[in-house]
Amino acid sequence: MDGLLIIAVVLLVVVGVYLLLDRLLRNDERRRAGEVRRQAVKEVVPVRLRAYERLALFLERTKPDTLLPEVVQPGMTCLQLHAKLLETIRREYGHNVSQQLYVGDEVWQAVVAAKESLMRLVNMCAASCSPADGAEVLAGRIIQAYAEASDPPTEVAFGAAESGGGQDVFKRKEARG
Repeated sequence: MDGLLIIAVVLLVVVGVYLLLDRLLRNDERRRAGEVRRQAVKEVVPVRLRAYERLALFLERTKPDTLLPEVVQPGMTCLQLHAKLLETIRREYGHNVSQQLYVGDEVWQAVVAAKESLMRLVNMCAASCSPADGAEVLAGRIIQAYAEASDPPTEVAFGAAESGGGQDVFKRKEARG
């Protein structure tokens, strides 16, 4: 009988130690998983914010009222301006294409749509000019067409980025002054 009692006590102690160790190990595993998540967020969030910042800069730099003063040069023709605008838009886009890894699909698609829409606008306005006209003719038509657009492509992309997680980075023009 004493032997059974000793075995029962030993079994109770072993089960108790097992349960205690199991609980400690699970708690330690949860703590480590939480640490890993916090570290991942700590590393990923700044990268995502930089991606949104770069896309905001891309959208701002390709808006006609920002882009045209940078590209138009004295003595330039419509044909030269047309080529230079398309080249500049493609180059700016090329510098930012890797940002699609860090933003949502909806945001990236809005940025691509803004680029393509702007290129169509430039092509459409260029088609309505004589190639030998001065660059100011094309520039004026682009600015006018962009201003008359019901949903300018850049503003649509800004809106998608704001709703897609870049609220802190993408500040609408009204907020900028």
